[in-house]
Amino acid sequence: MSTGSEEKLGTLKISDDVIAICAMNATLKTKGVARLSSVFYDNISKNIFGKEPLYKGIKVNQNDEGISIDIYVIVEYSVKIPEVAWDIQVNVKKEVENMTEAAVRAVNIHVQGVHFTDEED
Repeated sequence: MSTGSEEKLGTLKISDDVIAICAMNATLKTKGVARLSSVFYDNISKNIFGKEPLYKGIKVNQNDEGISIDIYVIVEYSVKIPEVAWDIQVNVKKEVENMTEAAVRAVNIHVQGVHFTDEED
């Protein structure tokens, strides 16, 4: 039951890793995405900390203006790349905002390559 007044009990900080995992799940569910692409800073993390990041190909930046996410993907051959990119943006924004209740101000898609599938008849 709400009394009409809210008392601040503390703060909530959601880790970049948590946001990246939400973004990864939404991206990989998007039709036309083959996989995420490893990028330079993934290799730095492995070399400096000696471990693979929980997610590859996703960079999260949080500030007072909201969350921005850069996603590096490999798409399936024969898809319309702008449509796949748009779908990723919509899916990621929706999933991250639903899970975190934080504003997503940008979802930037970087198409790093195309995946060709071998069709066996």
